[in-house]
Amino acid sequence: MSIGDAPYAAELLTRCRFPIEPGELNCAVSGGADSLALLVLAVQAGFSVTAFHVDHGLRPGSASEAGLVASVASRCGAKFIALSVDLSGYAGDGNLEARAREARYGVLPEEVATGHTADDVAETVLLNLMWGSGLDGLAPLVGAGVRIRPLVGLRRADTTRLCQTLGLQPLQDPMNENPRFRRVRVRQEVLPLLNDVAERDVVPLLLRLADTVADDVAVLDELASAIDPTSAIELRTASRALARRAVRGWLVASGVGDGHPPPLAVIDRVLAVALGETPRADLIEGWRVARRFQRLRIERIGPDRT
Repeated sequence: MSIGDAPYAAELLTRCRFPIEPGELNCAVSGGADSLALLVLAVQAGFSVTAFHVDHGLRPGSASEAGLVASVASRCGAKFIALSVDLSGYAGDGNLEARAREARYGVLPEEVATGHTADDVAETVLLNLMWGSGLDGLAPLVGAGVRIRPLVGLRRADTTRLCQTLGLQPLQDPMNENPRFRRVRVRQEVLPLLNDVAERDVVPLLLRLADTVADDVAVLDELASAIDPTSAIELRTASRALARRAVRGWLVASGVGDGHPPPLAVIDRVLAVALGETPRADLIEGWRVARRFQRLRIERIGPDRT
C-alpha cells in the first residue's frame, strides 16, 4: 500500500503532526476509520509501525474484529499485536466510556499514537466545559503523558475519505451512535447547533483555542511546579492561579477525577482546606482532602469509612 495508491494521503500527511524524526511508532488501532487512517499514514510517513488492537469484550464476536486490523497492518507492512480486556460486566454502566478508556490504556504501550482528530478535540473541549474543568478543559491535548495524536489536524471526513480511497471497510462501533453517551449527543446535537448559530464550522475555532491555551497552560504548569501542593503554607502564600495549578496537578497524579481534569469547584475545596476555612472537605468519586499540622493529604473514602 503506497501513497501512489491514494494520492489523497500525500495531502493529508502535510496536515499531520507526526514526530519529526521517523522511527518506531506504536499505534492504537480499533478498526474505525480514524485509527485505520492513522495506521496507513504512519507507515507512509516512514515509521516502523506496530498496530495494537484492544478487544473490550463488549460485543458478541468482538474478538474477530482484530482480524480486520491485522489484515490492514499486513497490507501496510506493519507489525500487529492483539490485546484484550474484559469489560462485559460493565456493559450497562453509565461510566462505560471512561472505564473502557482506562482499561484500554492500561494494556497499551505507555507511548502510543491514537487516531484522535480535530473533531475529537472539539468535542472534548465542550465536554470538559460541561464538566466544569476550567482552563485545563480548553487544552485537552495537555496532560496526556506520552500519547501521540498525529491526526488532530485532520477531520473525520478526511479519514473516512482515505479509507474509501483505499477500499478499506472500517468497523462501526455502536457506542459511537448511542445517544446515552454524552459525547455522542455533543457530536450529533451540540456541534451542529453551534455551527448553525455561528454560521460557520466551529471545530477549527475550538482546535485553535485548544492549541493556544495549551501553550499558556504549559507556562503556568512550569511556574506551579515550584509549589508543594501538600503544604498549606505554600498554597496560601502563592497566587491563586498558581495554587490552583499546583493542586490540579496533585489531584490528577492522585487519580482524582476519573481521567478528567478536576472541576474548579473541587480544586477550590482543596484551597479552602489549605486556607483554614475547614479542616477537611469531600471531593468527588469517594475522595476527601484533610489538613493536619499545615500539611494536606488526600484520602480515599468509601461506604464503610467516615
